[in-house]
Amino acid sequence: MIPVPPSDEPFNPFGHLDLDLSDSEVRETAYEIFVGACGSPGGGRLLSYVSHSGRLFDWMPRGPSFQRSLTFSSGSKVKRSLGLNSPKKKKGSGSAPVSPVNKTNLHPTIGEMMRIQMKISDEIDCRVRPALLKIASELVGRRIESIVLPVELLHQLKASDFQTQHEYNEWQRRNFKILELGLLLHPKIPIDKKDSSAQQLSKIIHTAYEHHMVTGKHSEEVKTLRGITNQLACRSFHGDDSEMCHWADGIPLNLRLYQFLLESLFDIETPTIIINEIDEMLEFIKRTWGILGINQRFHNLCFLWVLFNRFLSTGQVENDLLLACANLLLEIKEDADFDSGFSTQYSKILNSTLMFIFKWAEKGLFGYREFFYRGNVELMHIVLSIGLLADELMVEKSSCDDDMRKIVYETSGKVDTYIRSSMKMAFSQIMEKLMTSRKSTKRQQTNFNQLPALCVIAQEITDIAFTEKEIYSPILAKHHPLPVGVAVATLHSCFGQQVKAFISSVTDLTPDVIQVLIAADKMEKCLVKMAVEDSFDSEDGGKSIIQEMSPYETEIVIADLVKSWIQTRVEILTQWVHRNLKKEVWNPKVNQGQFGQSVVQVLRTINETLEAYFLLPIPLHAALLPDLINGLDKSLQDYIFKAKSTSGSRNKFLPKLPSLSQMTENRTEDTYDYDYDDDDSCGILQLCVRVNTFIYIRKELQIFQERVVAQLRSTGSRTTDEGNIVNYYKISFNLSLTACEDGIQELCEVTGYKLVFHELNHVFWKGLYIDGASSSRIEPFLEELEENLEKITGIVHDDSVRTRVITEIMRASCDGFLLVLLAGGHSRNFTLQDSFNIQEDFHLLVDLFWSHGDRLPTELISKFSAPVEGILPLFATDTETLIQQCKTLAVDKGGRLPESGEWDRNDPNTILRVLCHRDDRVAFKFLKNNFHLPKNV
Repeated sequence: MIPVPPSDEPFNPFGHLDLDLSDSEVRETAYEIFVGACGSPGGGRLLSYVSHSGRLFDWMPRGPSFQRSLTFSSGSKVKRSLGLNSPKKKKGSGSAPVSPVNKTNLHPTIGEMMRIQMKISDEIDCRVRPALLKIASELVGRRIESIVLPVELLHQLKASDFQTQHEYNEWQRRNFKILELGLLLHPKIPIDKKDSSAQQLSKIIHTAYEHHMVTGKHSEEVKTLRGITNQLACRSFHGDDSEMCHWADGIPLNLRLYQFLLESLFDIETPTIIINEIDEMLEFIKRTWGILGINQRFHNLCFLWVLFNRFLSTGQVENDLLLACANLLLEIKEDADFDSGFSTQYSKILNSTLMFIFKWAEKGLFGYREFFYRGNVELMHIVLSIGLLADELMVEKSSCDDDMRKIVYETSGKVDTYIRSSMKMAFSQIMEKLMTSRKSTKRQQTNFNQLPALCVIAQEITDIAFTEKEIYSPILAKHHPLPVGVAVATLHSCFGQQVKAFISSVTDLTPDVIQVLIAADKMEKCLVKMAVEDSFDSEDGGKSIIQEMSPYETEIVIADLVKSWIQTRVEILTQWVHRNLKKEVWNPKVNQGQFGQSVVQVLRTINETLEAYFLLPIPLHAALLPDLINGLDKSLQDYIFKAKSTSGSRNKFLPKLPSLSQMTENRTEDTYDYDYDDDDSCGILQLCVRVNTFIYIRKELQIFQERVVAQLRSTGSRTTDEGNIVNYYKISFNLSLTACEDGIQELCEVTGYKLVFHELNHVFWKGLYIDGASSSRIEPFLEELEENLEKITGIVHDDSVRTRVITEIMRASCDGFLLVLLAGGHSRNFTLQDSFNIQEDFHLLVDLFWSHGDRLPTELISKFSAPVEGILPLFATDTETLIQQCKTLAVDKGGRLPESGEWDRNDPNTILRVLCHRDDRVAFKFLKNNFHLPKNV
């Protein structure tokens, strides 16, 4: 059985009634409508009372006799139009099955058959028919469509007409539910919630639910109910017949009622068979159209769902029912002029029905080999037809709903998808079957079981291709130009993926590998031949299909295997990089403060990968080695980039100097205030651990290179010189080495500037020379700086790198010292006499980095202290001289003060900043009169 699309509750395209109404209650209401409507054939004749002497309360309308005898007719027009065959003969019998009615009455009436088919008891029937007779006698001259039937039944029947009070209560509740559904919840003509009649009816109904209404001929409550329901039911659209009562013609109520009427056409003992009397039964069922608001389109749509639902609910065993659905779909398509526009409700129900049928069909077609076989392959043809037709109708409807021009529907695209999906599913079943078989016969080794798995799969695929061509392709060819070609191309692709996966999983080129390659080549040639034969008469001669079948190229499989192996190992290394870096804390206490733990695993993985590579039994070590080295190099470079990326950069800690234009503002705060969100993983000691990590990587890469050279020599390298081997085979880790060098330099700079401008900010920028050069000297800064230098030199063991770190610290200290002097803000004011203290403090700073020659060499100290040494004399120069120099230099440079961050004693900008921090009236007057600059900027 094709699985039905899952749902939380049974699917019904007509919608939910929104009231708790059982199937038996709906069926009884439908039967009442049927019996009442048959008194008005064609929807236009009058209700008439005709006494019948044969049976108490029997009733017969005028026109085609509701009581006429039914006889078997094998020439049903309806069955022929739907493609339904005559009822199947039972085994051992030469005649058709006898219906339940025919067992007791060889000439049953339509009324009697309908009662039995709808499972209506004699007791209910004996109550309904007399009531309808009385209604007919009281309403002579009026059509059945002009009354609200449930109200009239409530008027005619009372509690004494029922065997028990409970039965009467349930019957009454059912009629009130029908009224609520038809007039309030789902009326054909929309109703205003504020409508007084609707509100009054709702109140009456809900009161009756709790306290049962007294019904019967003399019930005042029923008379009141009749008046209110008539007001609501007799509302009409513009141009409608004013005598029509709309109480059962709203969707979904009318369709659910009609559904039960149509389901009566199935034999109650053989639910997959439609009764022989379908033509006559339908003739009378259609008389309910006036009451239910059904037309031919809704009839076809409802009948389609009834047939399809019956096919599903009875186990999908009667193909004729599905064939009837396909023929009904054709009628719907021929009758469908979407451009003319349908009602929104019809379109919604149609789309819902088509979608359900389409999804069900696709469930089977996406894996048609699982549900169809040689014995029922004709069913596949019907399922394929109905699925494609449903989809085509939805596409046409959608194109019109979107106000677009109709698109051309191509069935071949859908069929192509079904073929590919089914082939993939068949291939998956082969794999599962093989795995299960090998587990169960693990101890019973045979020649077949000893074959490599892919060899067995190759033979199975060949068998599938031949059965596909013989059984399924003839049906698929009616809707697709190249069914065989698509099938074998898909199988070829599935097997190709397994071959690649197999090759990527092996590390040894064994005889099994060669055997697999031979089987794959043989199978490939067979599939290609079938594809060529299938596409011989096609437009492109099968080029598209052949091009889709990418050759396995077994002659280069070894190279592909090795490249795949390299890619896998590189991916593993990349994963290790990401995983280990996430766990890394750069703790200086780990590994004796030398390097991070994460790099140990990363470098170990690289070493193991290189060793495993040279153990591969291939003659291509030297040729493919550059691919491996390049992949490893990029992964390691990625590690280095990520390791240094979180530490920030030197510029992150540098202050932004105020421009001369900014100096014209009267500032009340310092020109620079450090604001940085600290990160424990980027502390000074953690930065030093990162530096050591890059040093360690650089050292280990040299060792790797030497090992690779040794391996190449042992495999017969064309040259024995190490330098030539490295250049010839491109085995250098240049990317990682360059990244290490750049990373060390950046980390040294970050360490220096972070230490000075962040870690020691409280004793340097926020402490040095605040409120006078004599009150806050440099000693607190030097004490904490020296402590940090001791820690740094204790962690960074490489002499050259340690020198670079300390050099960057000195460089940052000198830059910071100048910033204090030249951009220190309003809190720093210097007198001429402060120049001695300033010069002394700077010499103390320089001596700290020299420290008897244990830290930095003299030439480096001189290089980075020179800019400060050049500026300090300005602080010992009197104000008048500074003013004269500033004016002279400004005139020499075109009368404009240049803005520059490079301090120089001959730069007017530098001299101007010295004057801004000079604590005397002459400087203040000069700045105010000539540059509009406030003092102490």
